[in-house]
Formats: sequence, structure tokens, C-alpha cells
Amino acid sequence: MAAKRFLAYLYSDYGMLAVLILLGSIISVSTIKTQFPEGRSAGDQLGKHIVSAHGDRARVLVVTRPTEGDQAFVDRLRERVTKAQGSLVSVVQGSPQDARRELERLQETGTTLTTVATVQATSGWKVLEDLQEKYPALGSPDVLSPRGYRWPTFLKKDNLINVANQIAVIAIMAIGMTMVIITAGIDLSVGSLVALSAVTAAWLIKNVVGGIEASGLGLFAASVAAIGICASVGFFNGVMVTRFSIPPFIVTLAMMLIASGFAFMITNGDSIFNELPDSFKWLGVGADLGIPNAVVLMLFLYAIAHVIMEHTPFGRHIYAVGGNPEAARLSGVPVKRVLVLVHTICGALAGLGGIIVASQLKSGDPNYGVLYELMVIAAVVVGGTSLLGGEGKILGTLIGAFIIAVIQNGMNLMGLKSYPQKVMLGVVILGAVLLDQLKKKAMATKASPQ
Repeated sequence: MAAKRFLAYLYSDYGMLAVLILLGSIISVSTIKTQFPEGRSAGDQLGKHIVSAHGDRARVLVVTRPTEGDQAFVDRLRERVTKAQGSLVSVVQGSPQDARRELERLQETGTTLTTVATVQATSGWKVLEDLQEKYPALGSPDVLSPRGYRWPTFLKKDNLINVANQIAVIAIMAIGMTMVIITAGIDLSVGSLVALSAVTAAWLIKNVVGGIEASGLGLFAASVAAIGICASVGFFNGVMVTRFSIPPFIVTLAMMLIASGFAFMITNGDSIFNELPDSFKWLGVGADLGIPNAVVLMLFLYAIAHVIMEHTPFGRHIYAVGGNPEAARLSGVPVKRVLVLVHTICGALAGLGGIIVASQLKSGDPNYGVLYELMVIAAVVVGGTSLLGGEGKILGTLIGAFIIAVIQNGMNLMGLKSYPQKVMLGVVILGAVLLDQLKKKAMATKASPQ
């Protein structure tokens, strides 16, 4: 019974969630290694240990690197030690040479130490070895660093956020592609639209809204204009498909070449980067809520798209058009309008993806978006959307995007080159399509009279 329930779940709309969990579990087990706390948590752990061992007699020299994370370590360690009436004698945030000079100074002044507190990266410095022999005036200080623990590198918070951030652009573009594919269409132009949007926004910022001195309103206007151009391209694709009955594959293949050509023409094949202000990085690099803004935007868009597809007439019309366009037309569904709208949405979201890429890299380059259309289609197909149309779920696409990201990230963590990643991704795509076909066959068999 358990096996049957599991198979039934695999055949459900979100069956690929089981694949995502399985992949995550395999990669987690494969990347278990000794981890070391960083930042405030490292300072808190080591501070507790020092206070427990020395109390108000603690006299600590801290040796770290000049990084933001190590500064948080120092701040938390200072809080712990000074609260217990101990003393941070000195803090070195630099190189081994800086640490040696400070140790020599303390030796000359006759300063005694109970502890030399380090982070994991500085704990192995040669200068900190045999301190009692090299600097006898310091006493017998212990060189301490945060204790390690066994944990998968894959499941570290920073890595999980990185996985989500890396796939955000593909996932956002896949929302529009899901709608198009559910209507039994395809859009091959989205990768080129990423480049077109990025270079258009960068060109407008450089030449129209003030360049490096551009205001937030100017950056927003340039971005909206670039997204609007890509939405217009999507609208054109939809008109060609509905008005002239040109197959979506052919229309969007042609537009892929046209959009790419325009992107190169706008920049003469060069990249635009020096003339963009740092504030332009807010969307792609900022993290106002503790996670990247691009990830927050991705989740927000998926929530909206899920509501549209599952709870609005427009969403039901999309499924109806993909299932049987003639029956949908006879039922009063505005088939042509639906097709134009989904292509327009797809183009607009590709344009938004281009803005995010440009923001992440603080530049506009006509080479952006290469092969993105294949990654987007892969995310949609792996997420359970049928290429024949009429079936698919927005949240399934999100799962498909994360499957792709997990495969890439996991293999990078395991030290595998890009070639096995391509093989694995291809196997997953074939497996997803095979699962879809088996599902359809099982449903057809169940529905047929015995």
C-alpha cells in the first residue's frame, strides 16, 4: 500500500517535489564535512568557552582577517568577554605579519595573555605556533578557534540562499513560459530578450537618465522602458501566431535572432558598465529582508501567478486553450486574446529577467541570456508541464527550476566539472518527460472501458 501511495504521489501534479527532495538528500549526504561557525555565532561560541575557562581573569588577543564576517566575530566576542569583566587586550585584523608585530609589541611591554582567539582561517598561521617559546613574556596563552561540527555544505544557509539566487532569473522567466506551453506553444526568444532588455536599460541609463548620477526614478523608468520593449516583442509574437497562424516555434525562433541582433546593434557588440550607478545593483544584489531581493521578487511573482492560474477566469482560459482550442472557442473563450496575452506576459518577464541580470552584474551586454531559453523550457518541463499543452502547474515549474539549480550547485560542491552536470540535467529532463508520458498512459488505461 505504501508503495502504491508513493507512486500515486509521483503521478500527481507536484510529483517532482519527491525528486527534488531525493536529490537534495543525496547531495546533502555527499557534502557532509566538518563546518566551522562564522561571524556572531562563532564569536558567541568562543566567548562562552573563554569566559567559562577564565572568567574575569580573561586577557584576550584576537587575530582575524579584515572582513565583515570577522568583524561580527570580534564584536560578539568582545560583548561576551567584557560582560564577564574580562579584557580584550588587543585586536589584530590583518595579515600574519600584522599579528607578529602585535605579538612582539605585547612581548616588549610585558603584557600577559590567557587566550589568543582566532577564526578558523587564522588558527593555522605559523606565527601563532609555539607562543610560549617565542614570546615567554606573554605567559602560556591558549590559541583557540571555534569548534567544528559535522554538517552538509549543501544545507548551509548561505549555500541555500545562493541556490535560490542563482535560479531566480530562470524561475521568473519560466512563469511566462509555463503559460505559453500550457497553451501548446513555445517561446524561443526569451534568452535574446534578456540581452535586449539588459542593454536597453543600460543604454538608457547611460544616455538618457543621467548615467552614473542617475536617480532612483530614472533607473526605474529605464528598467520599465526595457521591460515594455520586451513585452511589445511578446505581443508581436502573439499577433503573428494568432493573426497569421504561424507556428510559435517559427515566430519565436525568428524573433530570437532579431532581438539578439538588435542587442548587438545597440552596443556595437560592446558591454555598457562604467556608466551605471551602484544603486542599480539594488534589485540584483541587495538583500533588504536578509535574502536577495531577486529571490523575494521571484516568490512574490510565483504567488501572484499561482492565484491567477488556479483561481481566475484567465487562468482557466489558458488551460482550456491548451486542452482544445476549438472547444474553448465554441465555449466562448477568447482564444486569440489569451494567446496574445500569454506571449506578452512571457516577453515582459524575460525583460524583467534581463533587468535582474544587468543589476547583478551592473552592466548591459548583448551576450547575456545565451541558452537561457533552454534552461527555462527545461524548468517548465521538469516541473510537470506537458509540451502538448493543457496541463501544468506554476508551482511545479518552481520545483523544476530548483531541481536544475540543485543539480548544478550539488555537483559544483562535489567538485564535478560541467560535463557530468549536462549529462545529469539531460537525464532528469528525459525522466520528467517519461514520467509525464507514463502518467498519461496510466490515466488513459484507467479511463478506457474494460
